[in-house]
Amino acid sequence: MTTTSTTTMKALVSRLDLITLIGKIQNAVSPKPAIPILGNVLIEAQDDELVLSTTDLTVSMRGHVSAKVAEEGAITLPARRFFQLVRELTTPYIELHATTPEVAYVNAGSSHFKIQGMHKSEFPTLPDLSEEIHFVMHSAALKEMLLRTSFSAAREDSRQILNGVLLQKSANVATIVATDGKRLAKAHTVIDHATPTPQSYIIPIKAVEEILKILDTKEEACKLTLMADRIAVEAGNTTLITKLLSGQFPDISRIIPERSKTPVALHREELISLLRQVSLFTNEGNSSVRFTFTSGMLHIAAMSGEIGEGVVSMPVNYAGEKLELAFNPHYFLDILRHCKDETVHFSITGPYNPGLITDSSSALFVIMPMRIDT
Repeated sequence: MTTTSTTTMKALVSRLDLITLIGKIQNAVSPKPAIPILGNVLIEAQDDELVLSTTDLTVSMRGHVSAKVAEEGAITLPARRFFQLVRELTTPYIELHATTPEVAYVNAGSSHFKIQGMHKSEFPTLPDLSEEIHFVMHSAALKEMLLRTSFSAAREDSRQILNGVLLQKSANVATIVATDGKRLAKAHTVIDHATPTPQSYIIPIKAVEEILKILDTKEEACKLTLMADRIAVEAGNTTLITKLLSGQFPDISRIIPERSKTPVALHREELISLLRQVSLFTNEGNSSVRFTFTSGMLHIAAMSGEIGEGVVSMPVNYAGEKLELAFNPHYFLDILRHCKDETVHFSITGPYNPGLITDSSSALFVIMPMRIDT
């Protein structure tokens, strides 16, 4: 195999560093790209760094690792094949050597590979973030808010706007909300950057899932860049840029009920255990369980003609009239898993009104009741 042609790029990079970066950016490559170039990764050698970029035109990712750059240049290579090759290699360092704008060689010890690529000019241009509005957040705070809310977002709802997470900035507070119409999660934190007028951004759930992967709680800060139709998150050596969803997010002020003056205190782990038990007696056709509050007790029951019946009970501090409600146990379990404290508080005002679940943090969770089967 000869590599005597004019060099357009040559760099030596740590294989482990490259594998770590690939793990962060690989999901921005579409498994079935609409055009061939979207199946490629853009590789640029510059300023003692190797910069990798991927995009599916909605979510774009860019990351860099240190490298010994002998010749600056760029090429795009088939992403999944290149990523898999890097993972299969065993040498500590890999040499990338592009001899033309469309051909690259990967050299690893005594192993040598030639890969057909495409010219860098074919790759979509990622936006310049340097002139845009940005603010800084603690990485751990952003990751926690996204983790505690994004589970409530829809995944493939016909109402496209619900397949995303709402980020709101008002004054010096950042709030994140997600809902699929059956449950809602909301969390907020104080930030250093004050906003004169409220701003809203709806981030696609796929982008949120990728943001969570690049946020490292060991990193003190991450940078968010805000554009008219995009948002970028820069954490460590990786930047994610995503298009925003357009449309009007539901008015959450009409969904979130007021906190009860005497909420019911629920032991979280005990309730999780009981709900897991009784949910075994539900099926897809009937996925509701009945909550019956009586003085000092909560009874949870599920019944299926095909499966059987389950009834469990736990002591609670309820002192009102007998109250019956029905909820999807899986949604309730999801909320409880994302609560923090040993005891959570459940505000209920009637059998047909949403339930409000809170802990000692800034987060709150809303669950919609289901029809009670008579």
